[in-house]
Amino acid sequence: MSNGKLEGRVAIITGAGGGLGAECARVFSSHGAKIVVADINAEAGQRVADEITEQGGTAIAVATDVSQEASVSAMVEQTVAAFGRIDILYNNAAILSEAQRAGDLDVVNMDVDAWDRAMAVNLRGAMLCSKHSIPHMIKQGKGSVINVTSGLGTMGDLTLSAYASSKAALIMLARSMAAQYGKQGVRSNALLIGLAPAENAHATMPQQLLDIIRDNHLTPELGTPRQIADAAAFLASDESSFVTGSVLSADGGFCSHTPSMAPMRELFAQMGSNKM
Repeated sequence: MSNGKLEGRVAIITGAGGGLGAECARVFSSHGAKIVVADINAEAGQRVADEITEQGGTAIAVATDVSQEASVSAMVEQTVAAFGRIDILYNNAAILSEAQRAGDLDVVNMDVDAWDRAMAVNLRGAMLCSKHSIPHMIKQGKGSVINVTSGLGTMGDLTLSAYASSKAALIMLARSMAAQYGKQGVRSNALLIGLAPAENAHATMPQQLLDIIRDNHLTPELGTPRQIADAAAFLASDESSFVTGSVLSADGGFCSHTPSMAPMRELFAQMGSNKM
């Protein structure tokens, strides 16, 4: 990865107060971007912005509730006031706390409040941030919007129905914006991420569950936050200037194979052959 690929650009990263968002903020900064750390947790966002500044980068923290239009509008206004432009919008903010997961179950047992929270933060938040950021990109004739989605947005599972539905919708939102604003210089893509354990979202996941998920990856290990951030930096930069309306998978191959692959691998190992 070349340094300087985002030199002179301004990037808004939502949910950047920790985990994958914070790592993305650090990596974008290392490539020369000025960073807006947008997070509902003001203290966490400020810590990330201070860290970037201490490392020689440029960053501000803006306390933002992405589910509320007034808060998003104010965040965008503060970004333009500070830096004069918006080049990159990384729609990363999502709710997947332990309490949220406890209510986001199968449809029959769904906590409707959990459903509404998932849609408000994950989907409405991305729409609102795009609504208020894209006009500034259009003015300068260039910009990149990246929606963070998930394999759960493409495949059925036993739980997390609201999260999965919101992540599926983010793919179509990205494609819609690519169609609507591409001729005005704005690219829009979805980044489908695999499990890259980060302290804010995955610290409470049981090791047994992590082992099951790892076994279904095509890579030796689960992902890292840096690997996700590197893929995001590609979509943010001119290296992907001919990529729009697409879904880029950075998931260790998790979504690329049949659901029976892991037990079949064990069976073939026992048989000593893959002849069926």
